[in-house]
Amino acid sequence: MDAKHARHDSTEKSLTSELTPEPQEAEALTPEELAAQWEAEAAEPAGPIANLLSSLVVLGLSIAGMALSVGLGLGTPSAPAAGMWPFVISLIAAVMAVAQIIVGRAGGRDGEKFSALSWYAAIGFATLILMVVLMPIIGFEIPSLLLCFVWMRWLGGERWRSATIYSILIVAAFYAIFIAALGTTIPRLF
Repeated sequence: MDAKHARHDSTEKSLTSELTPEPQEAEALTPEELAAQWEAEAAEPAGPIANLLSSLVVLGLSIAGMALSVGLGLGTPSAPAAGMWPFVISLIAAVMAVAQIIVGRAGGRDGEKFSALSWYAAIGFATLILMVVLMPIIGFEIPSLLLCFVWMRWLGGERWRSATIYSILIVAAFYAIFIAALGTTIPRLF
């Protein structure tokens, strides 16, 4: 009987050693070597035309955001109205877009060419807009749950189970913080 257990243990150890290789010493790269490695793996730069076009899109959206914010009313710094913070954020985005237009004319070194992964940003933005449209109609719980799930499952690559669990936990945390604890007037079902 002991020989049988010994054989089983040795077989188990050999299988375990095949599945989990022994840790190898990691190479310590210098900052210069890391920078060179990252530069070699980076996507191609977008170029000045793409930088200009993307900056103009951001500038256009920012101007639209500022116009809509003024329509909501700005109020004063001591008594802000509904449009104050959207106006400030849109103004910051507009300033950054103008700065990118000026800097991006030189070609910019950080912008990347559009690829299949570039659509993830558009999908994320579209689902966020859909949530904003649905929130006054059906409350924040269902749109937020769907938004979290779509972002985690399809944009983030999470598994079904973890995307479902995390989405429920995030919406429950937002409910606890913003509705139960702070008593905000977010449109809701419950």
